[in-house]
Amino acid sequence: MQVSSISATQRSLILNVSEDHFHDVKSKDIKPSKLSESISAFANADGGEIYIGIEEDKSVTPKRRTWRGFSDVEEANPFLQMLNQIAPLADFLSSSMLEGTANLGLVLKIEVLKNSTVVKSTDGKVFIRKGAQKVPVDTEVAMERLKLDKGISSYEDYAVNTDLSDITNSSKIIEFLLNVIPTAEPDAWLKKQKLILNDKPTVAGVLLFSEEPQIALPKRSAIKIFRYKTDKPAPEREHLAFTPLTIEGCAYDLTYHAVEKTQEIIETMKRLGETGLVDVQYPTETLHEIITNAILHRDYSIASDIQIRIFDNRIEIESPGRLPGHVTIDNILYTQFARNQRLVRLINKFPNPPNKDVGEGLNTAFDAMRKLRLKDPEITELPSSVLVTIPHQKLASPQEAIMEYLDTNPEITNRHARSLCGIKSENSMKGIFKRMQEKGLIEPVPDRARFKSAWRKQVKT
Repeated sequence: MQVSSISATQRSLILNVSEDHFHDVKSKDIKPSKLSESISAFANADGGEIYIGIEEDKSVTPKRRTWRGFSDVEEANPFLQMLNQIAPLADFLSSSMLEGTANLGLVLKIEVLKNSTVVKSTDGKVFIRKGAQKVPVDTEVAMERLKLDKGISSYEDYAVNTDLSDITNSSKIIEFLLNVIPTAEPDAWLKKQKLILNDKPTVAGVLLFSEEPQIALPKRSAIKIFRYKTDKPAPEREHLAFTPLTIEGCAYDLTYHAVEKTQEIIETMKRLGETGLVDVQYPTETLHEIITNAILHRDYSIASDIQIRIFDNRIEIESPGRLPGHVTIDNILYTQFARNQRLVRLINKFPNPPNKDVGEGLNTAFDAMRKLRLKDPEITELPSSVLVTIPHQKLASPQEAIMEYLDTNPEITNRHARSLCGIKSENSMKGIFKRMQEKGLIEPVPDRARFKSAWRKQVKT
């Protein structure tokens, strides 16, 4: 067990931490079984941090906290054993001991990461963190909601109360089987792919092969497009350029039609440039990948359509459902987790599939923005949806970005500069460095081997 010494300032921050959706403090006298309920709650929500060894006096206002930690690591063993009991070999739990003042003992910090499992307390109950409270998950409906949120269950596998012929005899399934899998019969192939359940089509089956999924899945399978003639954060009805458009069709058609219509609207937009009105440009690759991602990874259990909102200075794409499993805003570009695995896999079998590079879509979207020297899209997780904002805002020039970085850092390497400026070529970056050197802005860091070379602001003599 790691023991870390912390400063008086850090100790004060812990003592004053707000108990909220991500933080909690507990007395060391709490029973391990009781603490396991809080661990379950954090693990089944968005993760968080718990500090054990903090006393609270609630008889005074405001309540007063004091540091009363464990005498040594061994005293905290019952809590560590509890962690191993409820989540053996878990990679989403970590613990450390914090030493603030020697004579006040050690505080146990437990960090819980967002994960894709349902974690139970020591008595087998399930909790979820809501604000500063732990709420029991004690009904079948609540448990199913939790599994859907975590991506353990997927609404794509639910049966839809519609005629089986909607997918077994549709033009979409016939065209697909003739062109992609020419030896299969609709019924047999759909059953093999688990797209038929109890003689009813599943959500995934309807989305993929129904000619009009919106009939069987209203408010869950269309895309709404809004055009607001404003750049305000909160637009009003008077800013609407026209009645919102509704894009319908199977998931495959939906992707291409939504991108096409969005691009069509963008082409009518102008902005004031240095020489007058100029066309507004967004990379088609960025629109395609983010819209595809919204369709394939949304939570279809939520009765709400995807929304594309086009503003004067940005595009917003809002997809129902929070990030599933272990996916977070911080790791979304580096990790993979498909909420609707069947939908993702089967749509990739279509000719010219919208998800050509499975798992790489968002990276492609970001790269396309950088090529046009536009700022990266911004991803925000809302209470029941994920919002991607594509800003139409130019990046600083490579020279400006490098000099701004060197204002607060002693040096910069070629690799870091390429990442900062969105430039892939090492030689192109070298050329920029050389031109900046010629202008007297930067110079090579002395005595650096070739593979460890770096640049710094020119030292004035």
